[in-house]
Amino acid sequence: MAKFPLPSRSRSVPVALTIAGSDSGGGAGLQADLKTFAALGVHGTTAVTCLTAQNPRQVLAITPCPPAQLRAQLDAVWTELRPAAVKTGMLCNLANVRLLVDFFGQHPGIPLVIDPVMVSTSGTRLLAPGAVKCLLTGLLPLATLVTPNVDETEILTGHKPATVADLRAAARLIHARYGCAALVKGGHLPATRTAVDIFYDGDTELFLAAPFIRGRKTHGTGCTYSAAITAGLARGLKLPDAVGQAKHYITRAIAHSYVTHSHSVLGHLA
Repeated sequence: MAKFPLPSRSRSVPVALTIAGSDSGGGAGLQADLKTFAALGVHGTTAVTCLTAQNPRQVLAITPCPPAQLRAQLDAVWTELRPAAVKTGMLCNLANVRLLVDFFGQHPGIPLVIDPVMVSTSGTRLLAPGAVKCLLTGLLPLATLVTPNVDETEILTGHKPATVADLRAAARLIHARYGCAALVKGGHLPATRTAVDIFYDGDTELFLAAPFIRGRKTHGTGCTYSAAITAGLARGLKLPDAVGQAKHYITRAIAHSYVTHSHSVLGHLA
């Protein structure tokens, strides 16, 4: 993995912004994003969309951030720490999604990575049903990239991928339908020995594969993957290069995960 110099008084470090929920267990959400940004040499800033009470096993409670407070966070960051790239994670409700559609409509030109967090691995709904349509029709057309997993891809396209060919077709359909690049993640495909993802931006298609690492829990991988892409964009990488670097990073983070209180945690600083 590339080594990044430590920040110094003479070098300006690029800024990345994550707009997402807080994970009290420290494995996903804002916490995972900030670890990833730090590991990849960018300064992380945050706009909190909601507070969650969760651990690696389950989500116990969710409290949305009032839209006015979310907007104040965005304005505060934009005023003094304007980001070079932005990602979104858990947005929680329709009011937050509408606010972001309005905000990024007024601030075009910043690379925007959408991790369409809708349902947790434990089955808890993380995006209100009324907000999904606004995300698809309002926010995705403003995005640079969307990074759905298999279940999220079904929501975006109406079809659940079961093969690598399905992933390719889904990536092309998402690009055609919403206008943004797609990274369709096949980590949950049945009967596969490798973790395959397909990237498509209208010109470039990437087949990204890594061997499954058995016996490792993967809480927070989607957050970490999209944050790594965002970090690469903030550092000036082209989108395909940022995606390729991020695939390498998340594979290493899974391989170097550690255990605390019987739970696996991604090794962001491996």
